[in-house]
Amino acid sequence: MIYVNIDPIAFHIGSYPIGWYGIMVALAVLTMTLWLILWARKDPRITVSTAINAAIIGIPSGVIFSRLLHVIDNWSYYWANPAKIIGGEGLTIWGAVLGAALGIWLYDHFSKHSFAHMADMMAPGIILAQAVGRVGCTILGDDTGLQTTLPWGFVYTSPNSPTNQTMGLIPTHPVVTYEIFYCLLVFGILMFLRKRLQPDGSLFVVYLGLYSIWRIGSDFLREGTSFLWGLHQAQLIGVIVLIACIVILIIRHTRWVKKGEEEPTPVKSKKTKA
Repeated sequence: MIYVNIDPIAFHIGSYPIGWYGIMVALAVLTMTLWLILWARKDPRITVSTAINAAIIGIPSGVIFSRLLHVIDNWSYYWANPAKIIGGEGLTIWGAVLGAALGIWLYDHFSKHSFAHMADMMAPGIILAQAVGRVGCTILGDDTGLQTTLPWGFVYTSPNSPTNQTMGLIPTHPVVTYEIFYCLLVFGILMFLRKRLQPDGSLFVVYLGLYSIWRIGSDFLREGTSFLWGLHQAQLIGVIVLIACIVILIIRHTRWVKKGEEEPTPVKSKKTKA
């Protein structure tokens, strides 16, 4: 077994605790923002100011939706404790991704910039940021895996860890640690596919599809509430997103091929002999 004896609380500012989870989430946001700005500097189709404005809008919209999905998923608790609805103790990746995407889509719509192009630029940075954020989840132990006898099962020994509070010293699947490796794998795939997929927006759709597959499968190893039809909320969203991604890729690829076939082939002018 692997014993995780790191205290989720990194330090205190006065009496206020600062946790590793919050630190890593902040680093994840920073990673995504810097990624967008750095690539905007290399891309003639987008300015740095546009990238910064997109981040300014996308970050709060992502946080709001992330919190909203968490509250919906745990509605019975928050119905009994409405004062705790506003807070940062529970966030969801799906809410962060979809909420940020919605905010940036609205910004791009009104600023007349291509959301599909910006989404493709962000896709590798998003999955890289998720890997960073999951380090915080690993330290905290808030996404409790199912009990396991595998030699790499995690045992959280800190009393401040949610997994320790619910499971004690029972070894569990380190699902979020699995996810770190998966995110890095997807990051490599997306970097390989950059500039190889057409039309614009395809890379972002592939990212959504690959992450959907992960959440649908990996959540069977994770403790959680049954949201609908015996599935977790993240699994249900993953199913919906995956189906949408497959349909979108088929439609967009078909239109792209058809458009290429309809474009007239330039006729070479024949040279006349003198």
